[in-house]
Amino acid sequence: MSSETIRFPFDTRPETGQALEVADGVFWVRMPIPIPGLEYINLWLLRDDDGWTIVDTGLGTGTIREAWESVFAQTLDGRPVKRVICTHFHPDHLGQAGWLTERWDVGLWMTLGEWTFGRMLALDAQDALPDDVVRFYRRAGFGEDLIDDYKKRGYSHFQSAVTPIPRSFRRIVDGEAIIIGGHEWRVMVGRGHSPEHACLYCADLKLLISGDQVLPNISPHIGVYPGEPDANPLGFYLDSLPTFKPLPDDTLTLPAHNDPFFGLHARLDSLAHHHDTRLDALLAACAEPQTALTVLPHIFRRKLEGPNVVLATGEGMAHLHYLMGRGLIGRELDEAGVYQYRTIGAVRHFGDAGSGSADAA
Repeated sequence: MSSETIRFPFDTRPETGQALEVADGVFWVRMPIPIPGLEYINLWLLRDDDGWTIVDTGLGTGTIREAWESVFAQTLDGRPVKRVICTHFHPDHLGQAGWLTERWDVGLWMTLGEWTFGRMLALDAQDALPDDVVRFYRRAGFGEDLIDDYKKRGYSHFQSAVTPIPRSFRRIVDGEAIIIGGHEWRVMVGRGHSPEHACLYCADLKLLISGDQVLPNISPHIGVYPGEPDANPLGFYLDSLPTFKPLPDDTLTLPAHNDPFFGLHARLDSLAHHHDTRLDALLAACAEPQTALTVLPHIFRRKLEGPNVVLATGEGMAHLHYLMGRGLIGRELDEAGVYQYRTIGAVRHFGDAGSGSADAA
């Protein structure tokens, strides 16, 4: 995006273990994550009258716990944490929730879909890759080399990235108003990146804590996985984008990755256009039969290796399933048990098909 449509107002970032005040009573905390291209996640500490509210928690590692202790010592002014809010279940957001809620003897606030999914994945951990997961990726086009590579990583990576997720939680819902430090923060639920991703908007401060739902420099990951093999998460995501259009364009957006920014409306349009471009590329590619694996070079320029192949395949399938839902491509199992996707009728530009994501935005 051009500098005329998006602007980053801060010329500094907080160091690990420190906090930077970005608005009255709102502090920016950054924690490292070992994910190429991301490196850090943004977490938020909100002054809450006689205490504090934490929004998102970081991966469940000892390094992050030490960083949090440093933040507590330097920033809390002797006042306790009163609650922990997690935007969604991904480990870089939920990872320390168990430790933090136990350390401060407070509740975990999440949407039902996010807490449930996180608990399920943590409890579902096992050493061997389940047969249905193997079947899912074979149908996506994985050969024995990719299947063997996945098997070596096991099926407990989620559990290993989080502290024990609390057995109980306080449910938050779309439209709910949470009073924090005398300000009303409205819950705005987005979908697609995760089941019920909670964003928080404060009209008084003109702030949106957007989590992973709206990011300034990268597009949120949207993928299809074995737990819901026929899902259409991209449809949910594109339908969610207009939810944020009524917010003032001079809202300061506080994302989970990259830096806080102005230019929310332009970014929403840009994200919709990004997916239109990918959908166009897949429509053209599927003029000839394609698998979820063979379409990846049409939407990813970088070389994909290891776990990134799994993530990219999930994204490719999300776009293919969206096109299937629009009746633009079909899918059939071939004799080898692999799904083949092919365009139905003449190849068209996605926007010309009357169902482009830009229309939704």
